[in-house]
Amino acid sequence: MRPIHLCVPLLLATPLTAQEPAAWGDPLRFSTFSIAAVDPSTGETGVAVTTRVACVGNAVPHVRAGVGAVATQAFTRVEYGPELLGLLARGVAPAEALRQTLAADTLAAQRQVGVIALNGASAQHTGTGNSPWAGNRAGRNYVTQGNLLVGPEVLAAVARSFEATEPSGRHLADRLIEALAAGHAAGGDARKGRAQSAAVIVADPRPGRSRRPDQVTADINVCEHAEPVAELRRIYNTISETLGFRTLQQFTGSDVWQLKLILHALGHYRPAQPELARDSTANVYTQEAVSAVDAFRRAEGLTGPAQGSPPGLVDAETLQRLWAALERTGKADAVRRRIRDLTAVRR
Repeated sequence: MRPIHLCVPLLLATPLTAQEPAAWGDPLRFSTFSIAAVDPSTGETGVAVTTRVACVGNAVPHVRAGVGAVATQAFTRVEYGPELLGLLARGVAPAEALRQTLAADTLAAQRQVGVIALNGASAQHTGTGNSPWAGNRAGRNYVTQGNLLVGPEVLAAVARSFEATEPSGRHLADRLIEALAAGHAAGGDARKGRAQSAAVIVADPRPGRSRRPDQVTADINVCEHAEPVAELRRIYNTISETLGFRTLQQFTGSDVWQLKLILHALGHYRPAQPELARDSTANVYTQEAVSAVDAFRRAEGLTGPAQGSPPGLVDAETLQRLWAALERTGKADAVRRRIRDLTAVRR
């Protein structure tokens, strides 16, 4: 056992800093643009941000339900998020809260920060050490700020978009993503050829709106993507099931008729018919066929709608079970002969 004991001190002697990749470079720098906003009608607070640096959502956006939102960027000091929100929670106005935190920061000239309280009061700071173009602007219930942008038109586009959606009644996350997309379309981050990321986070203090103890509802962090803002929108639309996130249609085709032939042979679809007649709905995935699939899945012990699976689910496992059932009953060859011509390639 002696060699094992000798190895331990050698491992412990390795400096922990050696574990950090050289590519990480300097401390967090998120040259970026963001919008922090509130919706007084719902109590929502949120931030949306994008940049040409990976994983912006891990550092820039901060929210607290019923309190406010913070975006801390440029030469990013992550601690600004919890510190400013803590001051707001104690009743300190945003301007005073920002003044206090900046006064204690020797690198304030390199920071960019936006903070907004639930009542709409806000404050912003763009240090003189930020790279061009850098600036900020504020409006009713929002602050937007950016550095290393193509120009002021980026923040102008963000502001126009957010102001235009105010009377829409849409969720704050939805509005924030749209405003971010407007800024991105106006040129956004001036850099090219680098990793890109985007994020949105929203908290809602209303009971029953969130399953998390921090009352965060939307928390989407696109850590790296060729089109992160578009991906942010796609994910939001998908998880919120917004109409348009998928194409809706009723399936039709020869494969549906093949399915019905199999289900009929197994006694789950129109069992009273000795031989399944091909009618005008033969190729249509009707509710009758969906119910037959669900009956088969129940008989096979597969999960059905009651357990959260979609009604009429015919996936690879279901198909395998269908053919296995046909083999057990000795009907597989007869069904294959019936559907052989249906699968012929004639094009």
